[in-house]
Amino acid sequence: MRLSHFRELMEGEFGRVRADSLSRDHVFAELDGQTVEQAVESGVDLRRIWRVVCEAYEVPAGRR
Repeated sequence: MRLSHFRELMEGEFGRVRADSLSRDHVFAELDGQTVEQAVESGVDLRRIWRVVCEAYEVPAGRR
């Protein structure tokens, strides 16, 4: 998955403002205590990050 596609998925699901806030502010235990932005910068697979976000926010399977 490309970073641009990941960002599109985040914005499509949460809206631009909420996606930005969620990416910067929410710490995910499943990402070793990192935010989305920290996980991206540390090289965590974007698909894994997306799955973690989807689980945490109960995104329906059809939109994952």
